Amino acid sequence: MLDHEDCIDGCRFALVFPIVVAHFARFGTSNLTALKLLTQENVLVGGFFVISGYVSAYTSTKLGALGVEEKKVANPELFFWQRVMAYYPLHFVSSAIFAPMFIWVERQFNSSWNMIAFRAMLNFTMLQAWFPKEAEIWNQPTWFLSALTFSNLTMPTLVLPQVAQLSKSGLNKLFMALTGISLLQKVSYSETARFHSHFEHPVDGKVMHPLIWNLTRFHPFWALMEMTMGIVAVRHVMLDTEEDKKKQPMNPLWLFVAAYSSLLLRLTQFDFNDAIIRGVLFVPLFTKFLKAMHRDALSSSPSAITQFFGSKPMATLGSLAFPMFIVHGPIGQIFYKKVIAKKLWGKPMPHSFFPAYLAICLGLSHLVNEYFVKSKKVAAIGGQVAQTLANWTQGILRDSA
Repeated sequence: MLDHEDCIDGCRFALVFPIVVAHFARFGTSNLTALKLLTQENVLVGGFFVISGYVSAYTSTKLGALGVEEKKVANPELFFWQRVMAYYPLHFVSSAIFAPMFIWVERQFNSSWNMIAFRAMLNFTMLQAWFPKEAEIWNQPTWFLSALTFSNLTMPTLVLPQVAQLSKSGLNKLFMALTGISLLQKVSYSETARFHSHFEHPVDGKVMHPLIWNLTRFHPFWALMEMTMGIVAVRHVMLDTEEDKKKQPMNPLWLFVAAYSSLLLRLTQFDFNDAIIRGVLFVPLFTKFLKAMHRDALSSSPSAITQFFGSKPMATLGSLAFPMFIVHGPIGQIFYKKVIAKKLWGKPMPHSFFPAYLAICLGLSHLVNEYFVKSKKVAAIGGQVAQTLANWTQGILRDSA
């Protein structure tokens, strides 16, 4: 038997590393086939929302019974702020450290001080995902935190209590409904002429309709759909009876291979766009993989892939996923954003430097994890801020009486 939470941590690294590569892949190779394969970060990020929901439900709903753990959600405002403060301190500090760089770049492109102030407000309040033109301001990947924050806001009162009351049959129906709604939106975006990736966002980055695409990949509502899928998945496992637990679990390997093989469609005539691949194939398959791995981890003889993701090296790498997700953007800008790199190095770094960039991201992420993310002082300050904000907002998510 393995700790399934370690296995999930290992999976985080399997998501974050290809995302880090994807964001600056064109500075690592000029091979068009490799670029088509490596630049699918908009598919992979769906897995993070699924994991977020999976972990949230596992830690706040009842094991082997319907319903939530009442003590966990008794103060929904505190529930929300505690989750926000789990990631906001690093976002705030990294934004503050790199703010001079972000502002300097804005000024190089003649942005007004009013626009810079507006974008700074969106960044520090994590509201950027609601604005399709501004979703990728400053540290581009942090739109994820913006969408995640909205999803967390709905968890303690609207989502977790309702989903936790469902039986396995109800959970199956809800998962199909969520997948259907997500697919409907993806098809709505794609339309007939843009189902294929080369029409949507080719490797040169020229999107046909960037605002519609940003609404599809960034909007918090669609993040909530995927986070709820993760909740449905873990609840299905948590409701397993003793008879269910005696059954031989499915080997998760095939679901993992199937999920990641969906990325290979980019190299075939079925090169469907990221939205379709994410909604139809990757997210449903990755969600089922998490369920299968969870059950496998609880068995007496976990399969090789479960042992791999639950191993100490993968759990350690998984702990770097969050800091790596935050820091790789600004570090990449230093080396590859033309206006910055030209000022610092004379030009963007060559292809041969790309492995060094990845190594720098890993090393810095380790330091950030050890001395900031794991810091008891930071956690204590975050806890105090969460409690203060919960007191200030008491009654917003519930009847204060």
